[in-house]
Amino acid sequence: MNLRYTEEQELFRASIRRFLSEHWAPERARDQQFVASFRRRATQEGYLYRGVPRRYGGSEQSPDVVRAQIIREEFGFVRAPMEVPGNGVALLVPTLLEWGTGAQKEMFIEKTVIGEFLWAQGYSEPGAGSDLASLSSRGVLEEDGWHINGQKIWTTLAQNATHMFALLRTEPDAPKHKGISYILFEMDQPGVSIRPIKQINGDSEFCEVFLDDVRAPTDWLVGPRGEGWTVSRSTLRHERNHIGSAARTVPMFDSLVRLAERNEIDGIPAIQHPRIRDALISLEGYLQAQLWAGYYQQTLAARQESAGVLGLCNKLTTTNLFHRIAAISAEIIGDKGLRAPKLGRDRGGDERWVNQMLGSLGQAISGGTSNIQRNIIAERGLGLPRDGRDS
Repeated sequence: MNLRYTEEQELFRASIRRFLSEHWAPERARDQQFVASFRRRATQEGYLYRGVPRRYGGSEQSPDVVRAQIIREEFGFVRAPMEVPGNGVALLVPTLLEWGTGAQKEMFIEKTVIGEFLWAQGYSEPGAGSDLASLSSRGVLEEDGWHINGQKIWTTLAQNATHMFALLRTEPDAPKHKGISYILFEMDQPGVSIRPIKQINGDSEFCEVFLDDVRAPTDWLVGPRGEGWTVSRSTLRHERNHIGSAARTVPMFDSLVRLAERNEIDGIPAIQHPRIRDALISLEGYLQAQLWAGYYQQTLAARQESAGVLGLCNKLTTTNLFHRIAAISAEIIGDKGLRAPKLGRDRGGDERWVNQMLGSLGQAISGGTSNIQRNIIAERGLGLPRDGRDS
């Protein structure tokens, strides 16, 4: 593993710093027009949407994992925004670039990149969560296009979405993992009913979505008909890599240390309490292992080599880290953890850690449950036999 940057790469880093010093103003981070303008400039310079062709609103840069890492580092240092957040850029755009037709790319990618199209992910159903292949929502192709009926659940921010990419059973007589298709449709149409789900922290980030004879054009099918399971694995790969990034856990650990510095346990600063210090040291060791494993994978990617089973562990590692951070923060804030968590822009004070504690529970579900992740690691990564249910 070689973590030394070349002279050329350091010059590239210097150019990013100059760009950020000239164009990014942290005090205007809530100004949406300014942020949109900043993203356009950053894309023109080749810093954002690097894998997206220029004709679709990207910067069309050659794959370079080292440069991509330098960009993330420098933008992160000054808290500058990167790509538009959400399912569209992170999940759908890479899937369309891999599987979409030319017309689909022209129609959807650029408007997704600029945030005009907001996407909900229609995967999970009441009877098909971890076992996603059991989904029953259907798409029937008729003369006027697809007719869609069924229900999706745990659909993140569906109430804000303009479109959905969904897995639907289009060949009901096909084997379980076959006959599923990947179809796009508009959310603002008759037959789409969205019901926000009240979460334990009082927020409503997730929704259940009912589909009653919803329509989609015939050519909004992504990939071959009946091969949606294969297409969806591309989306899930992008989602799990996004969720498994160490970039999320390092700032969280730093915040946890600051929490320990400003609170007391048994009359002494929590950061000095033997039990908390021991837990933080153990946690930092685990975090450093994740961080250096990420650097190792970055080196392999730069050499165009596969990370193998290590790459399958990223999401599960992040889940475990979030659980450990939640347990330590709960001990530090003590009785403050009994207060109702604050929502929206009022998420301030130590009570905001209640949201992290509760959210860590969902971390073990999003992007594939931890048990499913362990099965993937065992079967695909280590070559172990499938469990007894399939024997």
